[in-house]
Amino acid sequence: MRIARYTTGEDPAYGIVEGEPGREVIAQVQGDPLYQPVVLTGETVPLEDARLLAPVIPRSKVIGIGRNYADHAREMGGEAPEQPMMFLVPNTAVVGPGDPIVMPSGSEEISYEGELAVVIGRIAKDVPRERVPEVVYGYTCANDVTARDWQRGDGQWARAKGFDTSKPLGPWISTDLDVSDLRIQSRIDGETRQDGRTADMIFDVETLVSYVSAAFTLLPGDVILTGTPAGVGLVEPGQRVDVEIEGIGTLTNTFVRR
Repeated sequence: MRIARYTTGEDPAYGIVEGEPGREVIAQVQGDPLYQPVVLTGETVPLEDARLLAPVIPRSKVIGIGRNYADHAREMGGEAPEQPMMFLVPNTAVVGPGDPIVMPSGSEEISYEGELAVVIGRIAKDVPRERVPEVVYGYTCANDVTARDWQRGDGQWARAKGFDTSKPLGPWISTDLDVSDLRIQSRIDGETRQDGRTADMIFDVETLVSYVSAAFTLLPGDVILTGTPAGVGLVEPGQRVDVEIEGIGTLTNTFVRR
């Protein structure tokens, strides 16, 4: 299923995206399907008439993973890590598809990073690899926007990767998806800048979820970003970035200065 969070001008609602591209509709469901079984209300709305929102607002945290593709580690001037590199992001950084990414004052080097995001579906602690599928609700696209000058200057990544609007998610959550070898691309104003495959991750999803859950109790709605392939770069105000992942869809956001 493709689970979307959306609005038509009223309070946010959830629904299942159905139909062929160009003729898709959202079938509304009762409540939040992350917390209760999917029950259709009978109401539908054309996808083009709805405004998609971030498919999940993490209740507690977003966990980022750094340098999880060897080619990206090399382009950043480092070696591939021996263990996953984790960092925390506040949930106030999350925005949805179509929302502007506001480039913060004080930073002149804002970069995009297209990534696969894992959405956790149940409370999880010390999860063995073989049981990871039991705690994953689904997957979505993410843009791990980073202030590179802050990242260098601070020495740790909280401000550089956690400022408001720096973590777009969307367009929806795809469930029951095999993410072992999906194509992941990032484009600036239609020009491809990143083109990789999830098979090239140093640490796969099962390893990451197990590793993260050994440090942090994961709650429903928590999100784990899985790293980015090579091809990251800087953006200018007014540029549009698309993150497209095979089997999920395309997340689009435009960068603006306040």
